[in-house]
Order: sequence, then structure tokens, then C-alpha cells
Amino acid sequence: MPNYRRVGDVPRKRHTLVRGPSGYLSEELMGTHGFASASALLYHRHSPSALVSVEAVPASGVDEVGVLDRPLIPRHLRTGELSASADLVTGRHPLLVNDDVSIAFADAAGSSPLYRNATADELVYVQSGSARFESVFGSLEVGAGDYVVVPMGTTHRWAMTNGPIAALVIEARSGHVDIPRRYQSDRGQMLEGAPFSERDIRAPVDLLVEDDLDVPVLVRHAGGLTCLVHRHHPFDVVGWDGGLYPWVLAIHDFEPLVGTIHQPPPIHQTFEGPGFVVCSFTPRRFDQHPDAVKIPYHHANVDSDEVLFYSDGDFMSRAGSGIGVGSMSFHPAGFVHGPQPGSLERSLDQERTDEVAVMVDTFQRLRVTDAGRSISAEDYHLSWAGPRS
Repeated sequence: MPNYRRVGDVPRKRHTLVRGPSGYLSEELMGTHGFASASALLYHRHSPSALVSVEAVPASGVDEVGVLDRPLIPRHLRTGELSASADLVTGRHPLLVNDDVSIAFADAAGSSPLYRNATADELVYVQSGSARFESVFGSLEVGAGDYVVVPMGTTHRWAMTNGPIAALVIEARSGHVDIPRRYQSDRGQMLEGAPFSERDIRAPVDLLVEDDLDVPVLVRHAGGLTCLVHRHHPFDVVGWDGGLYPWVLAIHDFEPLVGTIHQPPPIHQTFEGPGFVVCSFTPRRFDQHPDAVKIPYHHANVDSDEVLFYSDGDFMSRAGSGIGVGSMSFHPAGFVHGPQPGSLERSLDQERTDEVAVMVDTFQRLRVTDAGRSISAEDYHLSWAGPRS
């Protein structure tokens, strides 16, 4: 996680009496791994435990489980064909899932309800539009190209500022989203040579103090969805500190590494989670060796499935496949994949690539949901064959 931060009014000593405008403040310790890892201390005007009602939310009927493909087949998922939804929380379309991660997409027209995901960290990549991400930690302005890391258990909402907003939503179902360990020192500082630094990370600064009563919060938990109605608004925090909080990294602040010949996919890694990694492909110069092959070589993910979301730019190596902005490719383990026919010849006089894409590699097989199958291009698996000679 990013480094220690302190926002608002925080007492000099932890776990000591602090007076607020209407009595003593309520201290909340939000921690991970049994309070043995990253945590934050938040100071509320009122008890965050005070509930006035609890009600189960009926299941939506959306397929969130999926099934394994049989036969094995690569897929092109066209997210532009998904139906628009009301908001970025209730309108997600799960597309590819396993026990470690869920990959969903949403094209949302309005602001979301207050929400708390008690089952997963979320990594939200904003494809288009802009919003204000509001949480118990404060607010963050986010827009196209921003990754938003939302720790498990964070009460938040998405307030639309320039909608609709389209986003890729990655849920870490068996742990937490983090910065790759190889980018950090033994004390957690970002190393020289890492593709981004602490200066690129944006965290909440402006607190949101709201005094509404009887406030509903939608909570995702192991049993499904529940609406908890809090006596006081969760956004009554007057100060917090610690190393656990939401944060934002713009994909355009990721500094790509280049070499004289083509570099392997791990150099693009941006985040890690249990059972998966997330990589960023951003504009960069092509390889500089006079005989360099500038397009990706054919490769076989022998122990991982690969998902690539095409966000922006010209995807030269995929020309002729139907892939474009908003496309998502799914290349499962057991399928050798690579550039489309003609890509090598098209790349010979090119000096740089301007594509922007997000890749998720998983180490358990991904299942395809009903929504994923409904937007899958029919003959994508034949796109490498070309015409018969």
C-alpha cells in the first residue's frame, strides 16, 4: 500500500479521549490481516455502528459465477454492446470470474448509492467520463485513464460529474490489491527504476462531513447484498491517519520501459493481487535494434489466462481481428496467441505505439458469464488463419 498519510484533525496519541462538537469522537480502526498489516484510524462524530434497520436485498439474477468454456476458445468481448446501467455500483456486468478475481464492466448514467464491499478490494479503471469518488476518507476527482484502488470495507459512492461513466471493475476476491513488491524497498518506499512513484499517487484530502440521519448503505458480503440503515451519515469523519485508504494512479503516469528488442509482459505490471496481476500498456517508442521485431511475439500462457482491455489508440498488431476501443480479449491457457496476419509488415517503418490497454493475467482458469457470452464475437478464433492459399 502507499505510505502513511494524515488528513483532518487527528489527536497526538492513538486510542485517547477526543472531544468533538457533540461529545466524544468515536474511533474506528480499519485494518487488514487481523490488524497485523495495513490499517487506518478514523475519527467519527458519531458511532459508525449505530443502525436503525437491516434488510436483505433480493438477488439481481445476474450471473456472477459463469462456466468454463468447452471447447477451449479465445474470445473477443465487445463491451459496447452491453446495456447501459443506472450507476457504477448496481449496474456492473460481470464478464469473466474465478475464485480470486471478478472482471466486470459498467456504463453508468448516474451517481451510485452509498456502498461498502466487504468481500473484495476493488480496482476500477475509468474508461470514459468523470466522477467524484467520495468516501469516509474524503473525496477524489477521477476521470478517463484513472485507476481507483478501493480497499475492502470502504464506505463510498460515485458522484457523477461528467457522465455517463464507463469503467472496468476488477474485484480481488481472495485478498488485496497492492503495488508489486519488487517496486518497493524493504521499508515500502518506491524504488528508483519503478515505473511510477509516490508523487504519481493521489489520495483523499478534502473530508466530507455530512449530518443526514437514517442513511442507507448497500453492503456486499458473503451472503449477498444487505441494506444497512445507519443512524448517522458514515461521512462524519473529522480526521484519519494510517496506510490504508483509497488512492488513484493515472495510467498515463505509468512510465513504460523499452529496450533494443521486445520486452516481456511483466515489465508492464502495475498492480498485484492474490492469483492475478494487472499490467498497463501505454504509448512508448518501439524497440531500437535495427532488426527488432516490434510486435509482440506469439506466446503461450501455460499457467495463466490473459484478459486485455483495449482502452485507446491504434492497436496495430490486432488489425483485422475486429479489436477496437472498448474491446476485451480473453486468451485462455492452452491457446497460443500473438499478432494478427500482416502485423509484422505493417510495423516495419513504425517508430512508436500509441495504444493504451489494461491487462489482467490470472492463475486460475476464468469462467465466462452469461453477459460475457452475449457480447462474444462469433468468429474471433478464426481471425489468425487468414484466407486459404
